[in-house]
Formats: sequence, structure tokens, C-alpha cells
Amino acid sequence: MNDELPALPWDRPRGRTRPPRIPLTRDRIVEAAYVVLDREGYDRLSMRMVAAELGVAVSALYAHVSGKDELLELMYSRFFADMDLPDPDPERWREQLRDYARAALTKLRSHRDLARISMGSVPFKPEMLPHMDAILGVFRAAGLPDRVAGAAGDVLSTFVDGFALEESMWQDRYRATDELTWQGMREALERYFAELPPERFPHLTALSHSMLGRSNDERFDLGVEIIIRGLASFAAEAAATGGTAGDRTGDDRTGTGETGATERPAG
Repeated sequence: MNDELPALPWDRPRGRTRPPRIPLTRDRIVEAAYVVLDREGYDRLSMRMVAAELGVAVSALYAHVSGKDELLELMYSRFFADMDLPDPDPERWREQLRDYARAALTKLRSHRDLARISMGSVPFKPEMLPHMDAILGVFRAAGLPDRVAGAAGDVLSTFVDGFALEESMWQDRYRATDELTWQGMREALERYFAELPPERFPHLTALSHSMLGRSNDERFDLGVEIIIRGLASFAAEAAATGGTAGDRTGDDRTGTGETGATERPAG
């Protein structure tokens, strides 16, 4: 027996219950911005598109973000959120730099055009300072002179950002076509260099099969290794000279001071 009574004829049916609205926050805005970035790319990313992705009026975003510039800064800060900080180790500094560079490249590859945001951002926000301090600690643990240690982070990050940017530009160029994969481009360039007249281009023809890596990962790892070995040479020179090598000015290092005398490190 059903005890439920029929509805009264004058009762209005209740409308559908709307799901509770999720509060708008900076985190949700940044997440939506990454969705738009992956779909549309850097050039089309806008506050209006992010608002549409969230289903809100664009004016609602400005209660949390002052504009596109601040949004890009927040997206850049998110880039560092879950990256591991290396604990400086004099015995493992080379491995730590390799791991850090690869992790950064993996993060940059995780979102379309993220390298463009990274290259256009100033990395001195409070969220980034622990990462900057940690990587500087690795350079100092390696025994690099202060002047070199202070510049090495910029050199490494510029290489990683530039590599990821070049990669993303090729991906955008061929996103909607089947033209020329990296493998295809490498093989075509190798053939081109090999077929040049060797009497005019002896070095291009001789190195035609060595100029391009088998894969982008191989190219990246070799580039990082070149940087690390260059840094190691500064560390070795500093160890041999009591820590002074690399801290002099450009003129001093090249022996072109006002006296014209060539300076050599003691010992």
C-alpha cells in the first residue's frame, strides 16, 4: 500500500535543483587558463576565453586577477609548484643538475607554449625564491667561483627554455599536418649537408651525420652535458687557484688590462 498522497492540483512543480556554485578562486582561474593555453595556444589566451571556460562573466575574474599579465605570472608560479628541490651535494652536483634540467623540460613540455610564458617571466616571485636558492646551492657545492655560480642558473634556464620553445614552435608549425617529423627533418638535413660540395664546405660535409641528435631528448641531454662540463672546468680551475678563478673581470681573464700584460693565476 502506497501511503504517498497525490499532489494538490494548485501546487506548482518544483524546478530542477541547481548544483551548488563552486567559488571562483585564483587556483581555478589558473587551471582554466592552462586548459585554454593547451587548446588555443599562447597568442589566443585571453581573460575572456578563461572566463568562458569557467562559465562566468569576465568581470568576475578581475576580483581575483588584475589582468592577463598577472595571470601569466600565476601560471609561471604554478610551473614550480611540485618541482623537487635538490639538496646540494658536492659529490652528486652533476647528476643533480642533469635531473633538474630534465625535470624542468618535462614540466615545460606538459603544456603548450609554457616555454613562452617562462621566457617572458621574471623569476623573483616569493614562490620561486626557494628554487633559485636551491639551484645556486648546487652550483656552490660544485666549487664554482661566486661570479660563475651566480650566472650559471641563468645560462642553464635559458638553454632549457630555449630548447622547449624551439620544440613547441615546430609542433605548432606542423600541428595540423603530417609534414616532416623531427626524424624526417633530421634525415633530410643530413642528406643535404652530405651532398654539399666538400671543397667549399669541408666541415659541414664531414660532420653531416653528427650535427643533429638521433632524437630531441638526445640533443637536450648533450646540450646540458656541454654546460655541465664547462662549469666543471671552472670548478677545477678554482680548486687549483684557491677559489679565485672565474671571479675576475673579462679584461683580467683575457689579459688585456691597461698595462697590456698577460695575467696568469698563481700556481
